[in-house]
Amino acid sequence: MSGVNVKTLIIPLFLVLFCCVFGCRNKQHSTTDESARDLPQIKDSGELVVLTLYSSTSYFIYRGQEMGFQYELSEQFAKSLGLKLRIEVAKSVDEMIQKLRAGEGDMIAYNLPITKEWKDSLLYCGEDVITHQVIVQQGRGKQKPLKDVTELVGKDIYVKPGKYYDRLVNLNSELGGGIRIHEVTNDSTTIEDLITQVAQGKIPYTVADNDLAKLNKTYYPNLNIDLSISFDQRSSWAVQKDSPELAAAATKWHQENMTSPAYTASMKRYFENSKMMPHSPILSLKEGKISHYDDLFRKYSKDIGWDWRMLASLAYTESNFDTTAVSWAGAKGLMQLMPATARAMGVPPGKEQNPEESVKAAIKYIAATDRSFSMIPDKQERLNFILASYNAGLGHIYDAMALAEKYGKNKLVWKDNVENFILLKSNEEYFTDPVCKNGYFRGIETYNFVRDIMSRYESYKKKIKA
Repeated sequence: MSGVNVKTLIIPLFLVLFCCVFGCRNKQHSTTDESARDLPQIKDSGELVVLTLYSSTSYFIYRGQEMGFQYELSEQFAKSLGLKLRIEVAKSVDEMIQKLRAGEGDMIAYNLPITKEWKDSLLYCGEDVITHQVIVQQGRGKQKPLKDVTELVGKDIYVKPGKYYDRLVNLNSELGGGIRIHEVTNDSTTIEDLITQVAQGKIPYTVADNDLAKLNKTYYPNLNIDLSISFDQRSSWAVQKDSPELAAAATKWHQENMTSPAYTASMKRYFENSKMMPHSPILSLKEGKISHYDDLFRKYSKDIGWDWRMLASLAYTESNFDTTAVSWAGAKGLMQLMPATARAMGVPPGKEQNPEESVKAAIKYIAATDRSFSMIPDKQERLNFILASYNAGLGHIYDAMALAEKYGKNKLVWKDNVENFILLKSNEEYFTDPVCKNGYFRGIETYNFVRDIMSRYESYKKKIKA
């Protein structure tokens, strides 16, 4: 009887010991997984994992290509270390910090505010960026731009809830009252929407951080963003406390490269160069000519069953018929194809600005896009989606279709349906929705792009023979 008891005790005891030993090993292993890698371990792996957020100033996908100021700087930094770059996008600042602490990324490449709370647990590194809040107003018009905060008294200012609203309330108190502050609580309206409304004269003033205001001024040159209304806020990249070598390398790289051609080009691309393409009228109504490339449009439009005047309208909107045009994003030539797209469509290296090669490649790309929207039975309706995709890239249009379906709209109809959801892709509530796979996008460009091309096509049909 006692022998049986010993045996029954030995087996459970062995299991307990087994679980303890392996449990400890697993626990130890998970701790190692979550601890930060410093520069030597990162170099051994060959890959730098960067955490960031979707936004117009940090990271986004445009025509299938990764873009954004923080993305480009991260890529340049990784290249300087001989490393590949992998981007991991978080949904919020808090989640980004959690991911860093959990070892899901090596570095935060985003303008992270420098606060005492985070300074205790993170190592700030890279460039010490100074931002402040500015009044966004029209620079040209009936009203002279405000030059002093005291001039805000008696003015209507429209802002989103949060830090901009809070700053205005404090400023109003400092001035003894009189600023008419309008809190815009509509979830679908973003800060960038309000900036657009100022540019269009729909509202007189709003508030934004100066870097976001600078970026939007490249779309709307009539804006004035000179009047600051807040103290400076410092921000920079960050790593875990256990990664001092990585932090030192990032800081050194920033100090040495802020005047480099690549860094300067990125700064100009996002914050200085105009995003607007100049446009001119029809070449010759009398001779029935839209452009010097009408014969090319006639020749190749047949391959996709398009009216050549539609192809001409697309080319006009893209390049203003300028074969040497290069967009802020790097798209080239008559049909403004991104370099990767041009290569994929068979454009020989160095021939991106050859008009015939550009049109041939655009036709191939349109045909492939047409197949991607085969679920839309109506050919005319499908045309809207093809044009939208030409401007935004397929992924963002699929996201907008998924959002339309989720909110009970017809995902196979563009006007007043999917077009409304491409607009909402610049809104955090929508681009972080699980049905969206491609994140932030400045949808107002695509919304206007489709409408402009269709409107111009109708004008061409009235004035120019087929």
